[in-house]
Amino acid sequence: MTFHPQRSMTLDEQVAYLMQGTEYGDEELRRAMEQELRERLAESQRTGRPLRVYLGVDPRTSDLHLGHVVPMRKLRQFQELGHTAIFLIGSFTSLVGDPSDKEKARKLMSFEEVMANAKTYTDQAFRILDPEKTVIDYNHRWLAELKFGDLIHLASHFTVQQFLARETFRKRYEKGDPIFLHEFFYPLMQGYDAVALKADVQIGGTDQMFNIIVAGRKLQEMHGQRPQIGILLPLLPGTDGVRKMSKSLGNHIPLETTPEDMYGKIMSLPDHVMGTYMRLLTRWTPDEIRRLEADLDAGRLHPRDLKMRIAREIVDMLFSPEEARRAEEHFVRVFQQRDLPEEMPEYPYQPDKPIVELLVEAGLVGSKSEAKRLLRQKGVRFNGEVIEDFHATLPGPGVLQVGKRRFVRLVASSPEPREP
Repeated sequence: MTFHPQRSMTLDEQVAYLMQGTEYGDEELRRAMEQELRERLAESQRTGRPLRVYLGVDPRTSDLHLGHVVPMRKLRQFQELGHTAIFLIGSFTSLVGDPSDKEKARKLMSFEEVMANAKTYTDQAFRILDPEKTVIDYNHRWLAELKFGDLIHLASHFTVQQFLARETFRKRYEKGDPIFLHEFFYPLMQGYDAVALKADVQIGGTDQMFNIIVAGRKLQEMHGQRPQIGILLPLLPGTDGVRKMSKSLGNHIPLETTPEDMYGKIMSLPDHVMGTYMRLLTRWTPDEIRRLEADLDAGRLHPRDLKMRIAREIVDMLFSPEEARRAEEHFVRVFQQRDLPEEMPEYPYQPDKPIVELLVEAGLVGSKSEAKRLLRQKGVRFNGEVIEDFHATLPGPGVLQVGKRRFVRLVASSPEPREP
């Protein structure tokens, strides 16, 4: 994996690069964070002391997708500029789970479950971060050591009203849904992480604003530390271009997939999210992105060609230049030239099987309702011909296709040997 060295940037260029893609929902807060970042970077240049920058992740699942890459890419940018990158495993916070974007309490996890998932996280994180320059830490080292008196002291700096003002808690309170007391501990624990790490900068999603900007900075000041800078990033839209990327929503692009699949899924994105993907996932600088967007607006660059550049850049970054080249060639051959993939799974041809059942059994869809929806949308083809009839049966062996990327070759079953 190759990364562009950025150490020759001016201070202004560094600030623009590190603030690229950030989102605060409040212009005054954004300006304040940008100014603090500028001052801290200038101080780092004068003193030679690198900033301590951390990203905390709670490994409550082992499945990572491109949405998880967004804050890792930002941490990598600080790393490229010579700062200390800390990848913090929430080995203790994961036991509770962050309630910031949930409308019900998360399930409590065991320490063993968390540490098993943590191994997957670190393995995949090193596809983005430089393993030789990344500090891996675990927050159970300090959070598990806090005494009850410590918790009382931390909690005394916050009010219940501050927590209930948060949207997810407010909605649950108004509906009469349970809010468990341990959920209030989460921001205190995350805030204390910043204290334990003596952090200059913390990276997180916009849903982490309270934990980073309010809890983290307040607890650092309480402990005599200079408050950290919050680098907040929007949640990456999924393949539908609207909702946040999520496995549960079925709009995610997993990291544990093939280069060809990742390239193809990126190419399926709506055009309007290309700017977001460029700013949040690529290694391109603000100036490079501005030039590409100017070429797009002026008609010098076709949207399809820009999307291909984005897809190739992301696959190059997460796999290799050679695999990105092969993925692009595969896409051009299969989807632009309308050829079939050289290899595809096989399934026995069944002449009397209705298409809805066949799609499910062959693994092309997850349910009959999904099969019917795709048939209505003319998203199912057999040997290139669109199928719309729910009750249709297929005339013989051939290629069954769903959408742009899912194929199954239906093959004739071998005849049963006859009894002599």
